[in-house]
Amino acid sequence: MTSTLLELLRWRQVRSNLGCGVTMRVIRVREFGGPEVLVPEEVPDPVAGPGQVVVGLAVADVIYLDTLLRGGWGGEFFPTELPYVPGGGGAGRVLSVGEGVDPAWVGRHVLVRGSGGYAERVVAGMEEVVEVPDGVDSTQAAAMLHDGVTALKLAREGKIATGEWVLVAAATGGAGSLLVQLARNAGARVVAAARGERKLALARELGAEVVVDYSEDGWQHRVRDAVGGAGVDLAFDGAGGELGKAVFDTVAEGGRFVTYGTSNGGFADIDARVAEQRQVTVTNSLEAGPPDQTTVRELLTEALTLTAERRIRAVIGATYPLARARDAHTSLAERATLGKSLLLV
Repeated sequence: MTSTLLELLRWRQVRSNLGCGVTMRVIRVREFGGPEVLVPEEVPDPVAGPGQVVVGLAVADVIYLDTLLRGGWGGEFFPTELPYVPGGGGAGRVLSVGEGVDPAWVGRHVLVRGSGGYAERVVAGMEEVVEVPDGVDSTQAAAMLHDGVTALKLAREGKIATGEWVLVAAATGGAGSLLVQLARNAGARVVAAARGERKLALARELGAEVVVDYSEDGWQHRVRDAVGGAGVDLAFDGAGGELGKAVFDTVAEGGRFVTYGTSNGGFADIDARVAEQRQVTVTNSLEAGPPDQTTVRELLTEALTLTAERRIRAVIGATYPLARARDAHTSLAERATLGKSLLLV
């Protein structure tokens, strides 16, 4: 019998001993480390305070940043105190409301963006809750919670223009797959860079005109050749590190480079003097930290609207039961996931 199955059986026994209605399941991190530090626990049910709601999650969001924070990276950007419940929220229905909140919210299908998302239920202020439009299910909604916001923010920062060549690196990740679609919808000609034929095939399906495998030596030169030799007008770097530097090399003189990748815990270190000589505008989207709450709500509402209108779609590559959060993290760290990973609560 596998360790995961034994863990699930022990978890169910704990729940039966504790009884129903007073506790909920969460995944907790008590020390920084590998996926093994993601441990299932039982904690008291949350209670909505003034201006808050309790949301019963059906689907919890998982992003690559979760794996970095779990390992202890990024404290200067995203302060994380132990112990904590990882995750930034998910999709579900409002179970109860606190003082000052309209009781009509009970039962509504919502997205909640806040801390402690690897859980059956979360408590959040109304400013952290957005209603999900009809025709969008919980998996598609949860997939937009962070990656939809990220992709739209990046698209704004990059100022995608009709007819220009746009490179999307890490093109089949949660945000990258949405960027391919947003660039295509804006009338750009899209070059997608990813690893392996399976991911390249998905990029073509999403609308990329040119696909390149960035695990092959000299891939950046093939990008330049494919777009006429000068380079792309705009590149989105979802990898960071050394790969991010290679993405920068594909940008034409006078172009734009937008980076948001930290695949090995490091940003793409672009030499400011080289960028100035080539007149390339460099934007590090993560350096300033997360966007403010007003901007998040605006972008999230737009992402849900585009999803409802079938103008973009999240590629759901893998789903896991809440108890198997460590498997989701392992797959993300190994870059084995095609598209978006989610936890089914």
